[in-house]
Amino acid sequence: MLLIDVSARPGPEDLKIREKLEAILEENRRLLQDLDKDAIDACVRRILTARKVFCSAQGRSGFILRCFCMRLMHLGSKAHFCGETVTPALEREDLLIVLSGSGETPSTLEAVKSAKERGTYTIGILGNLDSSIGSLVDGSIHLPGTTKLCKESEPQSVQMSGSLFEQASFFLMEAIVLALYQDSIDMDSVSPRHAVVE
Repeated sequence: MLLIDVSARPGPEDLKIREKLEAILEENRRLLQDLDKDAIDACVRRILTARKVFCSAQGRSGFILRCFCMRLMHLGSKAHFCGETVTPALEREDLLIVLSGSGETPSTLEAVKSAKERGTYTIGILGNLDSSIGSLVDGSIHLPGTTKLCKESEPQSVQMSGSLFEQASFFLMEAIVLALYQDSIDMDSVSPRHAVVE
């Protein structure tokens, strides 16, 4: 039987969680303060004018983009996540948003290629613009956080590779949601769209 000495585990003070939170927040502040305002504004305009909005990403980025897709649905968009069984076909009047730190995620790249074949406008939120996805999308927002590529040009981070990009992506998309919620949407219409069968 394996016995674990609980008393040997580090306590909350030894883990220095507060310091780690401050480090994470500071890294995100530095990254997000220099974003391209025009690229973000263009993304918001496309969301508002698209007939349907599709989202595609994998791994941790996929979970983050799913949060954004859900919020777009709450705000009244016809939003769909690629790969789900009830996701309809892409059409010319639609928008595809992809999220990828490396810009090389194979299935996300294929989603962009499929969208381009159908004349769908594509936007990439990318950690690496010099990439296969970056060269194909119609518009892009660059979030130069750490990625699995571990390039020398990436910012220094105390976190695991990919974490800074993923966190910054979540903050950015939450800011876009807040802008849509406050400026463009009837707030009273949001609550009825929340799920009641789960």
